[in-house]
Amino acid sequence: MARIMRLGRVELNVLDLDRSVEYYTKVIGLEETGRMGNSVYLKAWDEFDHHSLILTKANKAGLAHLAFKVETLDDLAYYERKIEEFGCTTTRMSSNTRLAEGEAVHFILPTGHHCELYHEIGFLGTAVGTLNPHPWPLEARGIAPHRIDHCLLTGDDLKTVTRFFIEALNFRQSEKITTVDGEELLGSFLFSSNKAHDLAFVKGPDAKLHHAAFAVDSLHDVFKAADLLSMYEVPFDVTPTRHGITRGQTIYFFDPSGNRNEAFAGGYLAFPDMPTITWTEDKIGQGIFYHRRELSESFMKALT
Repeated sequence: MARIMRLGRVELNVLDLDRSVEYYTKVIGLEETGRMGNSVYLKAWDEFDHHSLILTKANKAGLAHLAFKVETLDDLAYYERKIEEFGCTTTRMSSNTRLAEGEAVHFILPTGHHCELYHEIGFLGTAVGTLNPHPWPLEARGIAPHRIDHCLLTGDDLKTVTRFFIEALNFRQSEKITTVDGEELLGSFLFSSNKAHDLAFVKGPDAKLHHAAFAVDSLHDVFKAADLLSMYEVPFDVTPTRHGITRGQTIYFFDPSGNRNEAFAGGYLAFPDMPTITWTEDKIGQGIFYHRRELSESFMKALT
């Protein structure tokens, strides 16, 4: 059976490429793995593929595209057909369109975001290797996340984009936010792995990025991230807290271009046979920020 394994890469548009590279290598703690044109490629220490983040110089910040890695090359053709059957147009991206990448299938989501599927990508390995590895590398710096974890996007028609991921891409819905009467979908959390979410959407303008999240080990690492962000005077959005939705521990902050980042720890394991958890609009504050139980204006309106 064709399978989407995980969120594989995110491309962010940034205003100042040099300053952004410095931030993502020094503060976040990613490794630069190559450059092509106006783009810089990076990976986290525990990722084995060539890159998971691409920074591209642009006049406007935001999400250029996100991409999911499929298990086999044949899966590209399978999903290409499924996407077309759903009603979305696909385009084949040739090998080496981007550094160290093979062919990809490109399409635009019902929310206007650019998305791709791919299988082939260069292999670099993790910083600790696979033979008698240490739990983390001595040369780790910054927040030092294990990997890219998920993205939260905004869009108007959440019912259709949720149906697209379930019907065309075989995702499942772990949690949702609805109006109190259950008629309107305000948030949708989707997974293809065992994570609580690999991708999520909240009601808002089409084609916008809410945040890109990086996975860290524990609440201790979330607090360590907060200390580092203060040391580097990085602007915060939300200081350390817990989510009700996903049960993860979290901190939110902004890169030099205004793209929101998250350091995310924990969260439950998701399984294909689990029922969808529902949060109603009157409890959305507690669902997003379990302790404070209310949303801040910046969290809802700061989008790129």
